[in-house]
Amino acid sequence: MNTLRFGIEIETIGQTREVVAHAIQSVVGGEVRHVGTPFCYDPWKVIDRRGRSWQVMADASLSASKNYQAEIVSPILHYEDIAELQEIVRAVRAAGARTDSSCGIHAHVDGARFDARSVTNLVKIFYKQEALIERALGICPNRLSTFCKSIDPSFLERLEKDRPRTMEELNRAWYGYHCPQPQHYDRSRYRALNLHSLFFRGTIEYRCFNGTLHAGKIKAYIQFVLALSAKALRAKSANSKRREFNPATAKYDVRVFLLSLGLVGDEFKTARFHLLSLLEGSAAWKHGRPERRNDNDQPGESAVAAAA
Repeated sequence: MNTLRFGIEIETIGQTREVVAHAIQSVVGGEVRHVGTPFCYDPWKVIDRRGRSWQVMADASLSASKNYQAEIVSPILHYEDIAELQEIVRAVRAAGARTDSSCGIHAHVDGARFDARSVTNLVKIFYKQEALIERALGICPNRLSTFCKSIDPSFLERLEKDRPRTMEELNRAWYGYHCPQPQHYDRSRYRALNLHSLFFRGTIEYRCFNGTLHAGKIKAYIQFVLALSAKALRAKSANSKRREFNPATAKYDVRVFLLSLGLVGDEFKTARFHLLSLLEGSAAWKHGRPERRNDNDQPGESAVAAAA
C-alpha cells in the first residue's frame, strides 16, 4: 500500500481561498498565485518548493458564500508525504478554516496498476463491507443520498453476470453502455466508490468521508483507502456476498476487516482508533468480554453455578 500514489480533496468553509493558500505555503514553501479562471472556481494556486501544484478553489455545493469556500486539491502524493499533508491540515485549521455537514473529503488512488480483475475485486470487497464502512465513517445521511451513494446494485449485477476481462468491458458495466469519452460531471460520479473518475482521469475516487480538519482522521482515511486498494490488487478473486450489519458486533467486525487489509501494528494504531471510534461494543470480543472467573472460585464452581 505504501507504493500507491494518491491525491486528496479537502472541502472547507469559514476562510477565504487566499488565506488558505498562504496557510498551505507556510508548510510547503514556494509561491502563491491567484489564477482566477475559470471564474466559477476562482482558483488560487500554490507552487511548492518541489514544483508541485496545490489548488484552492470554490465549490458551489458548500454552505458558505463563495468568498469563504475553499476546496484544497493536492498534487500527486506518495505515502511519505502524509506527514507533510497533516501539517498542512493543521496550518489551514489554525488560519481559521473549518468544516460543516456540507463539506466532504475525496481521496483518489492512482488507477495505473489496476485492471478489470482488480477493479472488480475492489467493487466486491467494498460492496460486501459497505454497511460496516458507512457506519464506521459516520457518513452524513444527506451525503449518502446525494454525493456518495452506495454501490449501484445494477452495476454489481452486470459485474457478476458479464465478468469483464478488459477495461472496455468494465466501462460498459459501469455506465450501462460503452462510454469512451466520459464527461466530467457524469451523473454516475456520485458514488462512495466512484469509478467514473477512473475512466475520466485515471484515479479511483473514494467519496465516503465527512469533512474534517483533524489531521489524524485524514491520515486514517488515506491509510484505509490505500490498504483497501492494495488488497484488491493482490487478491486473486473476491466475494460480494453482503455482510449484514449488526450493531452489537460492528466494532469487532470492522476491526477484523481492518486487520484483513493489513492495518496491523503500531503504524496503524491511530487509524484503527479513528475508524472504530464511532462504533459501540468491543473491538476485541465479538459477543462481549467473557465473564471472568472469581479467583476464589474452585475449579468448575462457576460453571456449576451457571448451570444451576
